[in-house]
Amino acid sequence: MHKISLNMLNRRILRIKVFKALYAAVQTWDSSSPASLESAKADFRQSLEATRKLYLFMLGIVQPLTTLAASRLEAAKGKAHLTEEDLYPNTKFADNALSVYLSENKDFQKAFSAEKFSWQQYDLVLKKVLNSVMEKDWYRRYMTQPGTSLKEDCKLFKRIFEEEFVGLPELEDLLEEMNIWWNDDLAYALTWCCNAFSDIAAGKDWQLPPLYQSELLSRNGKSDVDDDKRFSDKLLEYAFCHYRDYSDRAASLASGWEKDRLVQTDICLIVCALSECVHFADIPLRVSMNEYVEISKFYGSPKSSIFVNGIIDKLVRQMQESGEIVKK
Repeated sequence: MHKISLNMLNRRILRIKVFKALYAAVQTWDSSSPASLESAKADFRQSLEATRKLYLFMLGIVQPLTTLAASRLEAAKGKAHLTEEDLYPNTKFADNALSVYLSENKDFQKAFSAEKFSWQQYDLVLKKVLNSVMEKDWYRRYMTQPGTSLKEDCKLFKRIFEEEFVGLPELEDLLEEMNIWWNDDLAYALTWCCNAFSDIAAGKDWQLPPLYQSELLSRNGKSDVDDDKRFSDKLLEYAFCHYRDYSDRAASLASGWEKDRLVQTDICLIVCALSECVHFADIPLRVSMNEYVEISKFYGSPKSSIFVNGIIDKLVRQMQESGEIVKK
């Protein structure tokens, strides 16, 4: 069973995308066409847009799954030997209110259509997901409960999105083929889908979420939130401009390793961490340090977190003593 966290920090995915943009830029520096800061920022923004598009694409699976379930019930009526269940099928899932809501929501349909998305050609994924869902005890309980409601249907699809998509090989292959930016964003996009189901169940109208969490909080009347766009843009800028300096310092502390043999992902994470520690006086050191150590567990080598943690800790101490790091 693969469950996703509904408490994933928006700042963490911004840090991950900054790290990835920096890593991609660094790979080009020895080529005839090295990446510029502006091109790195453009890649970063494109990756953010891609995450929101993935959210839209996955939200769009609700209607095709519903249609597939309805078509199966209809096909069963054409069998030579009909059972009572074939003649009088349970249509609760096939008639679910969430699918109706999304099909009638003009904002969602407009946003989905604008991307020219369609699940029609991906019937293999749809069939595998529906087959898996129908085998679950929680689905059977849903089907046997009397009555129906939008709230209950949202709860069901939230369970489907939490448990059925992450780790599904056919879906992962499909997403990788459709968009190079979608490789690692599925869990986060599914989180947004689950949030959308909770809002719809609570009676809120669906709306396309903003790219940054701070924009969402501002919409809800919170004017004192930090600007996530400014944070991520500045972090990428600082990391890009200080890469050679900070990477040299990291290499000098990595005893027994030549600089060109150090894992590039680890170095990029260390550079991002130092950039954040130095240039964001209002973010506690422990927060910044812990974030990049956690990220290293997913994007580095098996021992990356130990290496990254040790190097960051030493360099931060040195930079505090030299006055380069000053916190409010």
